[in-house]
Amino acid sequence: MTAYDRRDLGLLLLRLGTGGVLAAHGAQKLFGWFGGHGIEGTGHFMESVGYKPGKASAMAAGLAEAGGGTLLALGLATPAAGAAAAGAMTGAATVHVPNGFFAQEGGYEYAASLALATTGLAITGPGRLSLDHAFRHVFDRGWMVPTALGVTAAATAVVVGLRTKRLREAEQEKEGQQEALFEE
Repeated sequence: MTAYDRRDLGLLLLRLGTGGVLAAHGAQKLFGWFGGHGIEGTGHFMESVGYKPGKASAMAAGLAEAGGGTLLALGLATPAAGAAAAGAMTGAATVHVPNGFFAQEGGYEYAASLALATTGLAITGPGRLSLDHAFRHVFDRGWMVPTALGVTAAATAVVVGLRTKRLREAEQEKEGQQEALFEE
């Protein structure tokens, strides 16, 4: 096996593993598979952590994870697939930041690792053992990498920023109600 062949095999394994995990994770949100809660249950959870409207947020996250994961596993439209999955995982990581880094404490370790892996795949490309290669990289052009990552980063910043604003306003409202109780 040449070094070039090893790289392609390594990328295939990374794509299949990361993409498979993300596809399953998204299927939990979309369909309630693998012990998930489906759109309704995930929507309620999304609302509870500040992503509103919850059902639309659950649908967007589920599609980014399931769709992005499936496309990554196949090695198809790799820049867009990796960027979409990275955006969803960044949004998930922000929910877990207050719990610290390690996943065993409810931290952002897992989501951040998936976000970094999918970003790396978007940048590196799928390798020769992929549908992108078979289709002569029609959906994997050089200009697509910064475009997909830039658009996703901007959209993620807006969504996470709005969530942060909602949480801050809810906290201020809660503090204002507590002050009113003690003013008498």
